[in-house]
Amino acid sequence: MHNENTSGNEEKVSRDDNGVATQENSTVNEEYAYLDRGGFSSERFKIELRGLPKFYGIAELKKLMNQKLGLSTSKIKRPKNGSHWLYACFQNNEDRTKAINALNGYVWKGKTLIAEEAKPAPDPLVKRKLEEDSNVQRKKKKEDEGKSQEERLKDAVIPFWNVSYEEQLKRKENEIRKTLMHYENEVWKVFKNRRKEIEANRKIYNGLSFELKLIQKSPVTEGYRNKSEFTVGIDEETQKPTVGFRLGSYVTGTVGVAPIHMLKHIPEETKKAVSIFQDFVRSSDLAPYSPADYTGYWRYLTVRQSTYSGELMVIVSMYPQELSSEELEKLKTQLIECFSTEDSKACGIRSLYFHLLTKKRVGDEDSKATHLMGPTHITDSILGLKFRISPEAFFQINTACAELLYSSAIELSRATADSTVLDICCGTGTIGLCFAKHVNKVLGLEIIPEAVKDAKANAAENGVTNCDFFTGKAEDILPSVLARATGDDIIAIVDPPRAGLHMRAITTLRNAVSVRRIVYVSCHAAAATRNLTDLARPATKTLRGPPFRPAVALPLDMFPHTPHLELVLLLEREAPAVQKKSDDSEKMESSTIETENETEPENKEESVQ
Repeated sequence: MHNENTSGNEEKVSRDDNGVATQENSTVNEEYAYLDRGGFSSERFKIELRGLPKFYGIAELKKLMNQKLGLSTSKIKRPKNGSHWLYACFQNNEDRTKAINALNGYVWKGKTLIAEEAKPAPDPLVKRKLEEDSNVQRKKKKEDEGKSQEERLKDAVIPFWNVSYEEQLKRKENEIRKTLMHYENEVWKVFKNRRKEIEANRKIYNGLSFELKLIQKSPVTEGYRNKSEFTVGIDEETQKPTVGFRLGSYVTGTVGVAPIHMLKHIPEETKKAVSIFQDFVRSSDLAPYSPADYTGYWRYLTVRQSTYSGELMVIVSMYPQELSSEELEKLKTQLIECFSTEDSKACGIRSLYFHLLTKKRVGDEDSKATHLMGPTHITDSILGLKFRISPEAFFQINTACAELLYSSAIELSRATADSTVLDICCGTGTIGLCFAKHVNKVLGLEIIPEAVKDAKANAAENGVTNCDFFTGKAEDILPSVLARATGDDIIAIVDPPRAGLHMRAITTLRNAVSVRRIVYVSCHAAAATRNLTDLARPATKTLRGPPFRPAVALPLDMFPHTPHLELVLLLEREAPAVQKKSDDSEKMESSTIETENETEPENKEESVQ
């Protein structure tokens, strides 16, 4: 999955490579993430209408709006009958603006109406989760009282630090079983005609309708992280500039940073690189960045480490504030000197990048890091293949466990020399290239152009000639890439971002009947439930192909000492002969969280179409 579990307190809050920046904004963004998952949502174009008369009917209000005033409402939602306010939704911003102009100040039944733009409703499931998290944070704050800074950091970063490894595995197995059973319960509610079959299989597979294999141990449990992003801040105990991990999030009132030398999942070479940069920051005239008042400069240190060559890449990120070009050039020279010392060479530092952080406006692309020293890439190895790693490239965080993950995916897929593999969200091509010698052809899709360049370079480096890679959103280019696939045994490897695949990509996979199996890889199984549901529901006018059903699930402990794991799920296409249109398919189509036409959160307000 392309949302790595970044080290530190960020690991609890976000799987995104933006680190703490993501953490600070995630509370707001997650509640409205449904707006960006694809599909239309009238929540984007909503107004609040106030000052309504005491007695009125929705039908006569719709007649006023749509017939008399010539508006185009798509939905009216009021909290209860007789309410003096309600929400009205529209298809686009033009229709919404027209409605505000027509309704604001309009006198209806002796009442002057007030119409204004309304914010989209937050996703109630996410909102409830955030509220629960907030309560947990308050409880945790009380529990933290009396604990040392070291204990608080370990609790935040590696919550299982004082739990035996065997017990960690048991807890993760129990949690993934609960998650998969929740998915099955959703299927049970809708598919009445499958209940006997599900019940029969549950007796075989201990409560699930498919096989859940035992969790695979990580071959390495200490010093396993090959990438970590550290925050520069002030140590609450020493009051010195420190390179480490945040003890909490800004929204909970915590901005202190604690040192990381005692954390067991960080490699020793990475710790030495952190120490070298920390000494540099402490000797600098520039202060660490402060999220409280937006002053200061030094922000992050990202360290990437190759388990194959021992090479380290370091990326220094800072806010330039008002520094001149001359001052920035001087800083670059100082950084090169800092990371060229014998101590730096001894811990493996070979590549250095410098990243200037700037405040972004909507639509702005992320700024790119500037290469200062050494090779532009470091090289790591999985299953005998070499992969070059650039600053932004996705690479599984635990290299040893990644080998286990990819070999398991190959085995579960039942790939043959006649198979074609679609590597969806392929990143730098790691999974696809590992599949290459087992299949006829690999076709990779990736949205990030730099990652596709790396994938092509990796193929050339390893002498792999049966792989092609394409740039674009999966939902946009999947149909054209599928057209290049040959044979009738196509296997899709899906390793998407945390939000999952877009509905259009799911639709394409469903309708491409030559896609026989899907190997779905996820580091957040609960988030993958949406995709799994859409892949499993019965055929409809939109989803014409037979559904995919889970056959085998394999959890792997990619992140020892944390609650997180990686899940590989084999989905198999149902035989076309058993397909028929049924009431169940209609119910599933209407009950799915995301459809082709509209995506919106549930809410308790009355919805009147």
